[in-house]
Amino acid sequence: MASTTATPEATLRQRNVPASSKKAKNGVSSDVETDKVPDVVAPAKSGSELEYKLALVLITGLAFLTRFWGISHPDEVVFDEVHFGKFASYYLERTYFFDVHPPFGKLLFAFMGWLVGYDGHFHFENIGDSYIRNKVPYVAFRSLPAILGALTVSVVYLIMWESGYSLPACLIAAGLVLLDNAHIGQTRLILLDATLVFAMACSLLCYIKFHKLRHEPFSRKWWKWLILTGFALSCDISTKYVGLFAFITIGSAVCIDLWDLLDVKRPGGALTLPQFGKHFAARAFGLIIMPFIFYLFWFQVHFSILTRSGPGDDFMTPEFQETLSDNIMLANAVTIDYYDTISIRHKETKAYLHSHPDKYPLRYDDGRVSSQGQQVTGYPFNDTNNYWQILPPGPDDQKLGHSIKNHDLVRLRHIVTDTILLSHDVASPYYPTNQEFTTVSIGDAYGDRAADTLFEIRIEHGKANQEFKSISSHFKLIHNPSKVAMWTHSKPLPEWGHKQQEINGNKQLAQSSNVWLVEDIVSLPADHARREKPEKKVKTLPFLRKWFELQRSMFWHNNQLTSSHPYASLPYQWPFLLRGVSFWTQNDTRQQIYFLGNPIGWWLASSVLAIYAGIVLADQFSLRRGLDAMDRRKYPCTSRCYDDCDLKHEANLDILGTRSRLYNSTGFFFLAWATHYFPFFVMGRQLFLHHYLPAHLASALVTGSVVEFLFSTDSAEPEYQPSKSGKKVAPTTKRRLSARERLAGQSMAGAWIATAVIMVLVAFGWYFFLPLTYGYPGLTAPEVNRRKWLGYDLHFAK
Repeated sequence: MASTTATPEATLRQRNVPASSKKAKNGVSSDVETDKVPDVVAPAKSGSELEYKLALVLITGLAFLTRFWGISHPDEVVFDEVHFGKFASYYLERTYFFDVHPPFGKLLFAFMGWLVGYDGHFHFENIGDSYIRNKVPYVAFRSLPAILGALTVSVVYLIMWESGYSLPACLIAAGLVLLDNAHIGQTRLILLDATLVFAMACSLLCYIKFHKLRHEPFSRKWWKWLILTGFALSCDISTKYVGLFAFITIGSAVCIDLWDLLDVKRPGGALTLPQFGKHFAARAFGLIIMPFIFYLFWFQVHFSILTRSGPGDDFMTPEFQETLSDNIMLANAVTIDYYDTISIRHKETKAYLHSHPDKYPLRYDDGRVSSQGQQVTGYPFNDTNNYWQILPPGPDDQKLGHSIKNHDLVRLRHIVTDTILLSHDVASPYYPTNQEFTTVSIGDAYGDRAADTLFEIRIEHGKANQEFKSISSHFKLIHNPSKVAMWTHSKPLPEWGHKQQEINGNKQLAQSSNVWLVEDIVSLPADHARREKPEKKVKTLPFLRKWFELQRSMFWHNNQLTSSHPYASLPYQWPFLLRGVSFWTQNDTRQQIYFLGNPIGWWLASSVLAIYAGIVLADQFSLRRGLDAMDRRKYPCTSRCYDDCDLKHEANLDILGTRSRLYNSTGFFFLAWATHYFPFFVMGRQLFLHHYLPAHLASALVTGSVVEFLFSTDSAEPEYQPSKSGKKVAPTTKRRLSARERLAGQSMAGAWIATAVIMVLVAFGWYFFLPLTYGYPGLTAPEVNRRKWLGYDLHFAK
């Protein structure tokens, strides 16, 4: 066997490496140090994993302790428990509700309530409402996120262990999540983020397990971990739509994996195109099709449970609402006839179509000129100025007693001012591109301005000759000559418009914000025969139609969450923990819950992210200059045999173990952090600190791996099973080395000291901010001041 010598480049970065070397048997020299050769290639022993297992048990126990400690306090509604506790109650009452988040996490809360026999009688109306007085099993509800939060710590530990990291690295990564006040605070309340973060962590763990089986494609275990990865991803996105970021993380890694499989020079041999197609199809099935099926399944459960009319009805179309029992549309919908007097309400802003004698000003603030016609506005309260009589298009039409149909042309007469609604080619007060709405006299309406007073009734999803009904017929009022839709928005008019809403003509007809409904026929007496309705049966709709409608509504309303919030924050503030969120305060006891991460842990993790980026850039720079700053290890044969191998294997296999781990493993964690963080910079909706929790978990993984990189010398990472018989091993029998084998013979004192220092500092940060996380003990004003490290807007109790 040929002799090997170490190059200067190969020894640029030899940390903790003894100077002595040994001679291999049969006179073969080796640059592999004596304290590494046997253990690097020796099979793993089951006893070497005992310390990992004991540490896992310990850290899991601590995770449950930190999450369940004092979980019954406070015994009143806290922050967003008003939403997610309420949704669980609605599920148990089978009452339809609407939320911008998918149903999986809320279904878990409902399942927990069902297990303890809760009937959903309490609706979590206000922060501070007593659980004890209202007999709510709130500890059971809070136990669900606490369990998932504790298991998340274990999953973080397992991710590091499965990735082949040393015990100190595993403890650092898990410890940063274990003692993080933000993770603890979010998992002790009835909130969705514990489910989201747990599913995200499980997706990373399952994919790592799947990737380790890449040399056993299509085996039973390979399929198992592929499907479990897809299931975890599905649970992630089925809890909140930001779970899509986990798909980007895993999807990026899969694309790289497929690109490597396509390489004809890959070490395992080239794949034929049919073989590559099988790999592609399997991943597409496991990571796209199966997650989508699971995602649809949770919505099917959602629809199956929520069969009664409820507060979510208004967000859905009349056709959807008619699939719910006890629905107001089944009871109160009345066919509208010509000459009925009605009140018209905007579906989204709830404002009534309104008019009053006041005129538009001659000039607006921007200098544009109006028609000085009668103001037509949106008014939020019921009023006689909201009453409009619906008239046929011609003055002599014999339409009395005839019902109005879809696509009919009508005029609207304002009852109080006896004028007719009109739109014309004059710019509206706020939108120069939209048409002004005003009214004109009856003489003008049936004279020179006749065409401008005609409007089409266009029922949403309506059929030809469908009757126009109150409540159930959501419609757009289309100006007949110009084809603009009557529209309003929430921005109030100036003082001249009495701070009411602007009504104008929108050229974008497809927008859902153009939809109105007739709330009541005010001219029809309560005991009129037209109001008497026979009992109707609940209708049905295909699942996919209901799902598509709900998806559109969820996405639209999610995008509308743009209003300001006193505790909203920006993404650039999160890694540095510049802002928190006040969850709950109680002046009498001076207690408060303030959502805030562990500053020491967050600042450390954010700093390590920068360090990692610097290491990668420095390595790339050195490579460009012809220097290799990473450890390189050479093995005497391609089979990675023991030193007593007597075969004359001519190849010297050169493996970049340190670089491979730094780029592939740590790089995967860094990718997870980036994909869960940077997309928030382009979002226009409200953002809060809790949106950073998945990214923080990924930063903890990066921190553990970088600390190991800094405090240990990584040997190569051989994956072939050694051959004790001295025979060459087939490439199909590969395995990954454990951390004990990979770091064999090294002194881990530096890593353990770094771990101890980090954990002590993080534990101090956790304990110092503990009263703000657990809500007790109460703090005096000086004690609160001492915790305002970066000017946190903490509450000062009186």
